[in-house]
Amino acid sequence: MYARALTADAELRPLDPGRAEEFLRNLDRCRDHISPWVGASFVAVDLPSAREVLRRYAERWARDGGGLWGIWLDATLVGGVMFVSFDVVSGSCEVGCWVEPTAQGRGLVTRAVGLIVDWAVRGRGIHRVEWRTNADNARSIAVARRLGMRLDGTLRQVYRGPGERMDLQIWSVLAPEWRNPAPTGERVAVGGDATGPVGEPAPTTGGPGEDDG
Repeated sequence: MYARALTADAELRPLDPGRAEEFLRNLDRCRDHISPWVGASFVAVDLPSAREVLRRYAERWARDGGGLWGIWLDATLVGGVMFVSFDVVSGSCEVGCWVEPTAQGRGLVTRAVGLIVDWAVRGRGIHRVEWRTNADNARSIAVARRLGMRLDGTLRQVYRGPGERMDLQIWSVLAPEWRNPAPTGERVAVGGDATGPVGEPAPTTGGPGEDDG
């Protein structure tokens, strides 16, 4: 099992279908917290649907079209990060995340997303990394800013929320900006190399908007 340390007590690891029970327990603890921000198809409600979410992302990883990694804090799965989409041919990808309330405020998501973005840019030649978020999700927007992303624009009332229709913000960072961040930027430093985001070799083969966190 490969892993990347995020802090002294937290690490990033692959989250595969064999972890479905652990994933479901994580979702049960944060379901109400993430449901307003995360697509319904991601928030599994039972073991078969949890296994299906992880299987779907495992298939994306196998065809070089996405991926999913969990964040473990003190040996408990508390959230994770993903490539919602990943396209080496076009040179673009979309990243997303989810996290339990008890794990917020530690910088875990920013560090974890930074690791997979760094791998995508330096190891796979991705030119544009995109981050899509509900315009009311202040925490998600703060992560985008800390990663050195810029706001491309807002799609007004693009999807239905629990009440009114919601606006969707699109943030992005380009490869030259990632490699050479502005001196005044807030971006969290991450070490870059050509290996996979959690230590495995980069895949040698050739990601869903509503599933992002």
